[in-house]
Amino acid sequence: MESGPAIFAGAVFALFGGALTVWTAVRVRNGEPVAHGVRPVASTALAALAAMAALGAGLWCFTQV
Repeated sequence: MESGPAIFAGAVFALFGGALTVWTAVRVRNGEPVAHGVRPVASTALAALAAMAALGAGLWCFTQV
């Protein structure tokens, strides 16, 4: 019964992390800014770090099932 919330949270984190990774990659590939008003390298690095953290949190949630 306790595995239901872990699966849901893992799916949400994994979907968010994957979507953020794809979105960031598309913006960088097209030469568009990832965040307006921020240095391109810093915004790309921060977005990639957030995406990896979300994917890691999703993976951790799935291991708790």
